[in-house]
Amino acid sequence: MGVQGLSTVLDTHRQIYREVRFMRSRLLIDGYNLLYLLYFRSGLDENHGGDYAAFEDVIERFITALRDCRITPYVVFDGAFDYKDKKLETATERAEDRIRKAHQAAVGGMKQHILPLLAKLVFKQTLVRLEVPVAQCYSEADQEIAALAREWQCPVLSNDSDFYIFELPAGLLPISYFRWEEVERSGSQRYIPCLSYSTSSFCIFFNIQPKLLPTFAALAGNDYVKLQRKGLSISWAQFDPTGRETPSRIEGLLCWLKAFEQPQEAVEAVLGMMGELSRKKKVEVQQSLWLGMQEYQLPPSSLKRFFIHGVAPKFPVIEELKGHVPGWVCLSLTQARLTGDILNVLLRHQSRSLSLAVGHSDLPCACLTSRPLRQVMYGLLLSGGKSILVVEPERDGLQIKLTRVQPTFNGVLWQLALDSLDKAEPSERLQVILEALGVTEESLKHLPPQLRLPVAVTCYWLQKAQPPPDQTLLKALLLGVSNGDTLRQREALQTQIRHCKPKLDMVLAHSFSQWQICLKDSIHLNQLLGCPLPEPQIAGLYEGTLLHKLVPIMRTGGRLKSYLKNDRSSVKLYQTMQSILHQFYIQETSTPTETQKKVTAPQQQRQALDDLTTNLNQLFLEDEDEENVTEVKSAVRAQEDLHLNHLLSVRTRYRSKERNNRCNKPELTRKEERRGWDLLCGPEVQLSVRNQQEPSNCTSLIKTIKVMKKKKNFYGSSFRTRYF
Repeated sequence: MGVQGLSTVLDTHRQIYREVRFMRSRLLIDGYNLLYLLYFRSGLDENHGGDYAAFEDVIERFITALRDCRITPYVVFDGAFDYKDKKLETATERAEDRIRKAHQAAVGGMKQHILPLLAKLVFKQTLVRLEVPVAQCYSEADQEIAALAREWQCPVLSNDSDFYIFELPAGLLPISYFRWEEVERSGSQRYIPCLSYSTSSFCIFFNIQPKLLPTFAALAGNDYVKLQRKGLSISWAQFDPTGRETPSRIEGLLCWLKAFEQPQEAVEAVLGMMGELSRKKKVEVQQSLWLGMQEYQLPPSSLKRFFIHGVAPKFPVIEELKGHVPGWVCLSLTQARLTGDILNVLLRHQSRSLSLAVGHSDLPCACLTSRPLRQVMYGLLLSGGKSILVVEPERDGLQIKLTRVQPTFNGVLWQLALDSLDKAEPSERLQVILEALGVTEESLKHLPPQLRLPVAVTCYWLQKAQPPPDQTLLKALLLGVSNGDTLRQREALQTQIRHCKPKLDMVLAHSFSQWQICLKDSIHLNQLLGCPLPEPQIAGLYEGTLLHKLVPIMRTGGRLKSYLKNDRSSVKLYQTMQSILHQFYIQETSTPTETQKKVTAPQQQRQALDDLTTNLNQLFLEDEDEENVTEVKSAVRAQEDLHLNHLLSVRTRYRSKERNNRCNKPELTRKEERRGWDLLCGPEVQLSVRNQQEPSNCTSLIKTIKVMKKKKNFYGSSFRTRYF
């Protein structure tokens, strides 16, 4: 990003910088630049789904260091809107490069600087929780940051070399030299030692005119201009005056620019050095260079009013665009409460967002799993345009493929318009996301509010993920959610994670990547709907490294006793979530015919109950603490009652119909009653009853009968008389 090769030259000539003690000032921060550098330079996991709790801690320490020095941070994020496609080629190249690196990381196990899927959400959520002022631009943020820094007379914190070109009165503080972890004290004041850069120092050192800096950036090659792509290149290294064995392209260009006073002179000289060019080609090159130079001209700041008064910048009027942006969307975008990519969907009917995770290129793109969720989002944004298709990117092997996707317009979506979506009834907005995830409000009501969306996403993931996740993956995921903080603090497990770096399980990584992408897209949809479900805090919810370690332990039958703390709240939370997921699984796998429903549903529910009971005992009864064991047994009994009540409630749906048929067809009624008894008891109990022997599961049978006898309306009176 930025001017190619410039940072390397400045590292060589450190005397251009000056040392400063930074304190008592505003500081404008290039948000995504800081995000990447904080994550990658903290040594956090990149290949196993992310160390989000540790990343949250890094962010907190960074903000604390600033505030200790009485520095007020303002974080500004890039938007995703680029209606002129000025950076399309650069963005495509970077995306394809990330695809290759993600594959290399999966195969070779080395870090390739692939940001975990939910790291951006963790970063934004943590800043909001710490009450750090945050803004998101509609498109590229560099100009907006530089314009506000000029008006506020404060420095910019970034490693983006584009900021070496902007005229910043208070200078640039490169993150690489910003020693925030080494806060020092001078008397009663604290400060952060760092290096500061100014364009005046740079121009004095290389003896060029400050007005030529944008020309230098365009000729060197930035995100907007790359002459090599047009088949035009000049060997600037030939002008390097240092006489080094390997001459510098950047220093050669700077030396060549000494001869010019005005940008126009330099551009004309460049065209003359390119040999015989057609008139059309010359105009094309000249326009390209001027476009690259204009990116460094600073307009009045549009963010100043937002930070002071909370007023969003006006969205520019662009005639060739296909739609308009409602005011509430502009405000939510500027507040970073919506993903910036929605502008591309809304105005250009295309998405630029491509979620990439470390994984093998032969596996399907993980983002395909959550496509139905994005289709619902497209439907909300485009408000019923039936004939509209949205173009979105996906990974196809090591390449990017563009796919046309039909937005979803069914159900309650027909009643909602984007202009008034923020004023729609909360129940309608809730219904949209629940239907998208395939769950009901009733099924989530026993969960803590923060876990309703993650559990709903897990239900969706169980239904859509390919290959389908097995029970061990689900169990590990739920353990991470219900015991995440405890597990992270268990030294025994953390020691194994630190000292054991197993080869990446491709299928496991792919499955958890699908879950993370489903959660991310669900959060984006939930945000567009005004958060009808509370937004979960990612850092305390999911820990990729932890889960990648738990799954092999659980698959090999390892004891989890040394890793789990059997507190009552965790046990209850775990069993509640697993109950919901089992009920969801039962409903999804029930066959559609009425006959099969009567036969298979009780069997599936009984099997689900057996699996649940076994899992809870396996996971939580290893501890010898009598109080904990008693608590877990109570939880298991509660789950048995819950599932049995569900079975009974299903049966009573047909009560009225049976009463009417009983009088007309008594023989059929008796056959159905016997069939119900057979299904309930199973072949072993039937044989034992006929032989008047005690079945091996007699205790369970007696308990079941006692519960059923309390249900006054269960089956008919003739059934109760005959069997009870």
